[in-house]
Amino acid sequence: MNTLINKIRKLHNQETGATMVEYGLMVALIAVVCLAAVTLLGTNVKDIFNQIAGSV
Repeated sequence: MNTLINKIRKLHNQETGATMVEYGLMVALIAVVCLAAVTLLGTNVKDIFNQIAGSV
């Protein structure tokens, strides 16, 4: 019975799968933030270039 409990404890203490999931979530969050930043900056930069082109 002790060996079964020890095996379950070892299985519970393994965190390699959890770290991969955490890295995947971090990469997804970073990608979403980058896309939002590029979208916002792209619109602002386009407006600035249009103003410059209009004044030329």
